[in-house]
Amino acid sequence: MSYYLNSENHLDPGPVYVRENGQLHMVNLALDGVRSSLQKPRPFRLFPKGFSVELCMNREDDTAQKEKTDHFIFTYTREGNLRYSAKSLFSLVLGFISDNVDHIDSLIGFPEQIAEKLFSAAEARQKFTEPGAGLRALQKFTEAYGSLVLCSLCLRNRYLVISEKLEEIKSFRELTCLDLSCCKLGDEHELLEHLTNEALSSVTQLHLKDNCLSDAGVRKMTAPVRVMKRGLENLTLLDLSCNPDITDAGIGYLFSFRKLNCLDISGTGLKDVKAVKHKLQTHIGLVHSKVPLKEFDHSNCKTEGWADQIVLQWERVTSEAVKPRETSEPGTAAQHFYGKRARTEAPVKCHLADAHMNSSEKLQFYKEKAPDCHGPLLKHEALSSQESKKSKKRAFEEPEKEQSNSSQSSKQKYVCLAVEDWDLLNSY
Repeated sequence: MSYYLNSENHLDPGPVYVRENGQLHMVNLALDGVRSSLQKPRPFRLFPKGFSVELCMNREDDTAQKEKTDHFIFTYTREGNLRYSAKSLFSLVLGFISDNVDHIDSLIGFPEQIAEKLFSAAEARQKFTEPGAGLRALQKFTEAYGSLVLCSLCLRNRYLVISEKLEEIKSFRELTCLDLSCCKLGDEHELLEHLTNEALSSVTQLHLKDNCLSDAGVRKMTAPVRVMKRGLENLTLLDLSCNPDITDAGIGYLFSFRKLNCLDISGTGLKDVKAVKHKLQTHIGLVHSKVPLKEFDHSNCKTEGWADQIVLQWERVTSEAVKPRETSEPGTAAQHFYGKRARTEAPVKCHLADAHMNSSEKLQFYKEKAPDCHGPLLKHEALSSQESKKSKKRAFEEPEKEQSNSSQSSKQKYVCLAVEDWDLLNSY
């Protein structure tokens, strides 16, 4: 009895009666302060007093203050009850590796399915936006998986991204489409020199519209192809429009692109357009198109691959760094605050490109498909045999002329290498 009354962890049992000498007496509950404890019972608590719940689903931004509660997933049932479950071991390991992906030695030979999930986890944690660790992490993936990380890259009007993330952009390999339109690169930009690297030899579509290029930039871009047969040798589409400093001499450097099927040189500084058309048709087989070609539609080149969202993250980070400069004037900031002036974030437009779209003449060239010649060969067999006999007679009659022409053509091949070309080759 005394043990029960002195105990603290009990509920209110009601009045207590004791039989003594044949009479029933009620125990005095004021003894030893028991009455106060029974009149104010402690409320029943399922959790300690300092317990709190925090949903830890998206806490990638606070990586430095992560707690062990990240190992659990908190959800609510239909009845409103809180329920938590432990994350799988795979997700825990994937999160740990994605946080330290820049410390991995190599991913070569790692399964592609797991690597894609690892890349997505690191991208969700915005690891690739970090200044130093982002570049190292991205290089691990591009070295191992190449075009799976990114096969097409569109940087149109994103000159801020190019200036801030140049090394990250240069780490991409095995690209097939690259759009650098309206970026104002110029002839001496480092990215233009990177185009001649073997890592970008797989590029088949290149858009360099409105980039302040001249004949020197075209010569530098085509030097490895003209001399060493490497670089952009697989190029099939090239857009050099809206570069008024490119003249007839710069177009002559493009004859080394033997696989070129589409070319746009509208808005350039050509003087003799007819001569350029004739040279393109004789050297590469390109014919002037009277109708705008669909191949030069910039919607065809989009950012595709695992890293399709990384470019958007880079653009958001760079735009946030520039925003304070735009809102530095107090008058416009106050008007934006009170709603008198709307916030319009218009994309950067190419003035030369807009003028080119309004112009009537467009210098776009394409290569015609070779027709099926099986039928005509059967019809003209007799004529071809006669012409072959005449050609044989001419060959015996004029052997000296052919030797002189061949010697002149061989000399012309060697004359193509100028001193400037050799200086470029020595710089690589």
